Amino acid sequence: MDSVPSSHTPKYLYEVTTSSSKHLELAMCPCIGYSNPKIFYSSPQSPFWRLNGLSEEDVNSIMARTVCAKSAFELWGHGRTHSELRNSLLKYPTENMSPFLQKDSTYKINVYTFNKTLEFEDRIKKIDAMEYLSFEGRVNLRNPKHIFCLLEDYGTDPNDIPDEPLYIYFGRWIADGQRELIRSHSVKNRHFIGNTSMDAGLSFIMANHARVKAYDLVYDPFVGTGSLLVACSHFGAYVCGTDIDYNTIHGIGKASRKNQKWRGPDENIRANLRQYGSEKLYVDVLVSDASKPIWRDGVLFDAIITDPPYGIRESTRRTGSQKDSVNSVKPSEDYHVPVSMAYHLSDIFTDLLNFSAHHLVIGGRLVYWLPIYRPEYCEEMVPLNACLRLVSNCEQTLSSHTSRRLITMEKIKEPEETDALAHLSDPHFSPYQGHNAFREKYFSGISKRTLTGKEETNKMATNEH
Repeated sequence: MDSVPSSHTPKYLYEVTTSSSKHLELAMCPCIGYSNPKIFYSSPQSPFWRLNGLSEEDVNSIMARTVCAKSAFELWGHGRTHSELRNSLLKYPTENMSPFLQKDSTYKINVYTFNKTLEFEDRIKKIDAMEYLSFEGRVNLRNPKHIFCLLEDYGTDPNDIPDEPLYIYFGRWIADGQRELIRSHSVKNRHFIGNTSMDAGLSFIMANHARVKAYDLVYDPFVGTGSLLVACSHFGAYVCGTDIDYNTIHGIGKASRKNQKWRGPDENIRANLRQYGSEKLYVDVLVSDASKPIWRDGVLFDAIITDPPYGIRESTRRTGSQKDSVNSVKPSEDYHVPVSMAYHLSDIFTDLLNFSAHHLVIGGRLVYWLPIYRPEYCEEMVPLNACLRLVSNCEQTLSSHTSRRLITMEKIKEPEETDALAHLSDPHFSPYQGHNAFREKYFSGISKRTLTGKEETNKMATNEH
């Protein structure tokens, strides 16, 4: 990596926020139109990536949307020591440096450290030590034309910070990411929230995976309080959704906020979009059962983005009639009595994929969360559909025994009659029934941890006596 050929292609340094967000961010490049670049890093836990295969225009496009990356730099040199960094910088092609080092330009050099804080004097010493670079322009700390950065990685253990950095980078700053969106769209400051409102950062990640853009029509079949609609409308998409919960759709009933008993008169999804200046992109939300067809046949949506209920904080239910219930008395044929019934996770995902296959445009994306019991997970558990191509599968760990996978799929063809037969004959398309026991496995893990804690407490008490 240190040797630089004469026909040099720029490499880019990409700083992500945390190692856990890398896996979510990794799939974003293809999701917004780029093939996977080649990625290198000094260690799997490092917050710094070195990317090959992207142009500066590509990098600017990614940074204009990503909430996982802090900053991107054109990488001029790197090494494990300052001596290695110097050798690497001196090998960097002069013709690539010179446009940014002209006499009529202004610049400044910043020093950034990860997992360590340096005194101001130490930062100045590090900048002065780079005098071997031929900067001919004037220093301008307030409004420079070019910004250069020295970045030092001191590892990830705050209890074991080394005296010297583990790895060092130097490059030209290109752009910052959109981390500010996480703060400005935080659910803490949102007008209308619920118990399961999606975190702002994850909502924007899902919108990026779906390649949401201006004038798209985006649908959420488990819309809840509309967090995903808020993120998609930020990118200019028209948004709509459905949910079986009448109170949530109409913004009535008990409030989810502390010290507030009931929801206010204007707590609803439309008010959330109004809060962020995107009310004009609000199509509507409906009270509807995701297991029942309410839409006309044909393609309708550019993207479907959703977080189905897992049965933990919100129940998984659908509507039915008394004749659907095994234990109920058969009703009269003169009337229909709707009842609330269990909606198994395996059925939820089967219905979701089938709906997406019929109602997404070709090339449209389905993005959803799949809850997983980690000790039993294998890739065969991810639901498949003949009309949908699996684009990415990213894990977010929830506990030692559970996680959820962010699944991104793309529609590649329209449904055919033969697909239904293929789904019946091919075991790969069969619903994975193990998803239905996720709730029991989730709480069994909590019970085991509780029992283990009690056993340790009892053992300590016994030893004391």
